[in-house]
Amino acid sequence: MLAEIAACNAAWAILKGALTNGREIYDVADQATKYFDSKSAIAKKANKAGGKSELECFMQLEKLKAEEVWLKDYMIYAGRPDMYSDWLTFQSERKRAREKEARLAKQKKARNIALFLSALAWGTGLIILLPLALYIGLKLFGVI
Repeated sequence: MLAEIAACNAAWAILKGALTNGREIYDVADQATKYFDSKSAIAKKANKAGGKSELECFMQLEKLKAEEVWLKDYMIYAGRPDMYSDWLTFQSERKRAREKEARLAKQKKARNIALFLSALAWGTGLIILLPLALYIGLKLFGVI
């Protein structure tokens, strides 16, 4: 939790500093990506967490909302036309990308578990059938 908050705060400091010093948002797009990825992680933990960390997540999310209001005002009044709507589009694309990554990771994990269980079944079958086949073969040829 603290790592996500620290990453979010660091990305915001760079983002706000660059914008107030006259740079454009596309110059710090990687920091914007880190900022919203961290914000998403904090929001997910706020939904899962309980107790003390729940309050911490809520307060951090409130702080992030205030920062986003500043960013929205900056984009509307100091940015190019339709910059804020493009920003919302960018956020939704990042959300879809994060969801896709999570879905692919879940599918990969399920595939790996299925592969492991299949190998376990085949291995168990070989362990059982190989001695049986040897016994029958030795019995047929009269060795035993």
